[in-house]
Amino acid sequence: MTKIRFGIIGGSGLYQMDGLQDAGQITLETPFGAPSDAITVGALDGVPVAFLARHGRGHALLPSEIPFRANIWALKKLGVEYLVSVSSVGSLAEQIAPRDMVLPDQFIDRTYRREGTFFGNGAVAHISFAQPVCRALSDVLAAAFAECALPQIALHRGGTYVCMEGPAFSTYAESQLYRSWGAALIGMTNLPEARLAREAEIAYATLALVTDFDCWHPEHASVTAEMAVGNLLHNAENAQAVLRACIRRLAAAAPASEAHHALQQALVTPVAAMAPAVRERLAPLLQKYL
Repeated sequence: MTKIRFGIIGGSGLYQMDGLQDAGQITLETPFGAPSDAITVGALDGVPVAFLARHGRGHALLPSEIPFRANIWALKKLGVEYLVSVSSVGSLAEQIAPRDMVLPDQFIDRTYRREGTFFGNGAVAHISFAQPVCRALSDVLAAAFAECALPQIALHRGGTYVCMEGPAFSTYAESQLYRSWGAALIGMTNLPEARLAREAEIAYATLALVTDFDCWHPEHASVTAEMAVGNLLHNAENAQAVLRACIRRLAAAAPASEAHHALQQALVTPVAAMAPAVRERLAPLLQKYL
């Protein structure tokens, strides 16, 4: 199988990647179960790309039900080294308006029902996660956005994304609490996805599509699913243009990423001391350390 270096995870409203040529479906079983859906692989402007719909193509999975470990393991198995996550989010800041795009650089984890690591059961690792987003990949996304010159769409660099469990949206008190923390965005999907990508030594960045003002804004209605999906579908075409430009730029000059060496100083259990079954389970992650 040809190694596919570039991957895209599509969130709510982005269930396929237009423009993929010679597209086919790959179904992978992993030690962590099946991914959210079959992975679509094809060529985007001649560049091999893997695309996965985070919630499944029929949007059948709640955020808490997404098999994050299986998704990241499967993409790593295909050879993905750079992963762009597209996510719908609510804004917690006045200057970030619905239909804007954001490249967040920090996360706060408010989830409690999700498996957040590949390790355990015979293998221990503690990754550094102080900077959870690959800055170099975020820079490529920013350059791709500038190249597209999208009318009346603003891009915001940086900001903290609060990842809540869901599926209900925030209470008013929660929304105000997150604003008091200085957070910029709220969503339900990017953790543990970003953490698992780091454990898999995949450069990861989020292209966040703003759909609403959550429920804190006195002059805007509280978010509903209809509102969020409506705004996201409006921006899906713009997001695809940015993704396409990003993939072209990565293919031309993929940047070095510290994420690609995340396990070098993180493994506590020596690989040689791991049981054969453990090494097999983690093989895509540990391949260069075997």
